[in-house]
Amino acid sequence: MRTHSRLLAALLLLAAAPGAARADDRPAIDTARDIWGMLQQLRDHDTTQAVRPQAIAAAPAGGPTVDLGDLSQPARLEARLTPLARTPAAQLRVTVPGGQGRLGDYSVGSDQTVRGHLLVLKGDADVYGRVQGNVVTLDGNVIVHSGAVIAGDVLAIHGRVREQGGVVDGAIRTLSAGATAVPLSPVELTLRRLAGLAGVILTLGVLGLGLVAFGRHNLEIVSDTVSHSFGRSFVTGLLGQILLLPTFGMVVVGLVLSVAGILLLPFAVVAYVLLAVVGIVGGYLAVAHALGETWTRRRLAQGTVVATASSYRFLTTGLAAMLVLWAAWAVIGWVPVAGDLIWGAAILVTWFLGTAGFGAALLSRAGVRENFAGRIIPPEALTDEYLWATPQFGVPAVRRPGATRSPTPGS
Repeated sequence: MRTHSRLLAALLLLAAAPGAARADDRPAIDTARDIWGMLQQLRDHDTTQAVRPQAIAAAPAGGPTVDLGDLSQPARLEARLTPLARTPAAQLRVTVPGGQGRLGDYSVGSDQTVRGHLLVLKGDADVYGRVQGNVVTLDGNVIVHSGAVIAGDVLAIHGRVREQGGVVDGAIRTLSAGATAVPLSPVELTLRRLAGLAGVILTLGVLGLGLVAFGRHNLEIVSDTVSHSFGRSFVTGLLGQILLLPTFGMVVVGLVLSVAGILLLPFAVVAYVLLAVVGIVGGYLAVAHALGETWTRRRLAQGTVVATASSYRFLTTGLAAMLVLWAAWAVIGWVPVAGDLIWGAAILVTWFLGTAGFGAALLSRAGVRENFAGRIIPPEALTDEYLWATPQFGVPAVRRPGATRSPTPGS
């Protein structure tokens, strides 16, 4: 019913606005401002429960007390006021030291002065006059109209603070509903982090399997580049990270300078971002492949029987090794000091390996160039004697049995 009366008043003001505009421009501006403010109140006002405006009686000795002198911790104040707002109006008793409490909408007239703090529960606080203290609302808005002065701070819990020409000498704060989350227990926090880690492992695993299935040769070249030129790969990846944004800016500027470039700009931006993502993610997977291959070959050299020595196994083993720190953080990350140290170490190691993988992808041109992969065979290894004698370089080759030296011309 109150909402309908407000809407009717807004329509009456709207009908009277043309006459006010013809008489004087200033009244028209004020009228439009009042109409806008009333419409905003109608939009944001909660009509789920009608509350009869009334004063909140002070609680007896030992009863609930709400101190509004310090509004720097709105979450704590919300936790204090929420149970009080659920109390029936007939039983509600709250003591506000140095101030007063109101239930439902409350208005401070232009000729009124409220001495002390003002608490409004389940309603709006319309201030036209002066408040010599802090103003706090729960489930309501604070509207500071033209000519109003609030000498203290303003806090709207589950509401908004609307400045419509008034003055607020202190700080203005708002706290939305649900802004304060309930802290999770160590078990719940651990389970949530483990679920997130499982999602990351599944995503990287699917991408890695696809890369092995459709680009194994390129993946192996990038992986070998990391293994044989790790330092060079890390330096290249670090420089690539530094030049990533400047290069993107140069590409954009170069395309903008021409008409055809402007048309190609959206496609160039998408292509550049995709190439950067492919280089970073593909390089990270190549590092995992290199770690898994190194560990598997060392086990084979020690005589350990391995079921399969394929790229799929290398990639899976390497990913498991690279995410060990993140698994440790997920399990004991709730520990105050140890959790922070493990979290920092996991970020540092991930960045270090990712940088090396990105640099290896740049050096090998995404697995096309083999210069730094240790795969170039020296020319002397292609002779018949070296190929027959031994596949290891540096060992003197012997002459093949039965091979005779061809006579030189003229002998």
